[in-house]
Amino acid sequence: MRLALTAAFCLTLCALPALAQKSKPPMSDQQFLDTAAQTDMVEVHLGTLAQDAGSSQGVKDYGQMLARDHMKDYQALQALAQQAGLTLPTAIDDEHNKAMIGPMHTLKGAAFDHKYLQNMIAGHAQAIVLYKQEAHDATNPAIRSYAEHTLPTLKKHLDDAMSLERGKPSPMSM
Repeated sequence: MRLALTAAFCLTLCALPALAQKSKPPMSDQQFLDTAAQTDMVEVHLGTLAQDAGSSQGVKDYGQMLARDHMKDYQALQALAQQAGLTLPTAIDDEHNKAMIGPMHTLKGAAFDHKYLQNMIAGHAQAIVLYKQEAHDATNPAIRSYAEHTLPTLKKHLDDAMSLERGKPSPMSM
């Protein structure tokens, strides 16, 4: 009996953080497109910067891949937004400029590589969560499909950044 009570108490304690979290309401399709577009524009900018400020060839190649992939994705978002009767931002907002772009412009070489990979790991992990949610919650079927089909690319970007951070050769260069 004592063991059962202890187990029940432990389970309750473990579940409290999950129960305490309030689930966020789903984003609107417009909010998702705004966020995705800002992410794409930031990734293109930072990917281009990585080619100049990075020290390792792996980081330079990764930056080039991200710039290319996210430019292509932004173009897909433009078509998707137009089809859905929604709009996209056309410039990086002040929040992203101050928080992400500005600090990276002060770094060069190994310091840039380290911070860039940290940011790419964190950013792509967050993007995967966002895109999974949108793949589930989007009201527009085309936006839902876009989110579902973009997830494998985001996962590849995350895996490549993690490989580079661990010092392993990136699969993209093999």
